[in-house]
Amino acid sequence: MQLTDKIELSDDVVAREVAGEIVLLDLASGTYFGLNQVGGRIWQMLESEDYSLADVASALQVEFDVSQDRAESDVLSLVGDLSQNGLLRKAG
Repeated sequence: MQLTDKIELSDDVVAREVAGEIVLLDLASGTYFGLNQVGGRIWQMLESEDYSLADVASALQVEFDVSQDRAESDVLSLVGDLSQNGLLRKAG
């Protein structure tokens, strides 16, 4: 994945907030995934808007007061993990 990519979420994933964190359930495999505050915010942005990964990283930089490099690294790392587990894919 690259920062210019847009993401599509899998139709087989259900997301819910539980005790302050986002929990993802992959209906296809029955596997749960827990996201911390930053991961949950990334998921919410990808779920609610047509953001590129660069847009998500820029928003995280401001919201969590981190460097742009850190925000970009966090976004790419999480999206890579979620992609490998079939929870999202590159759009188009």
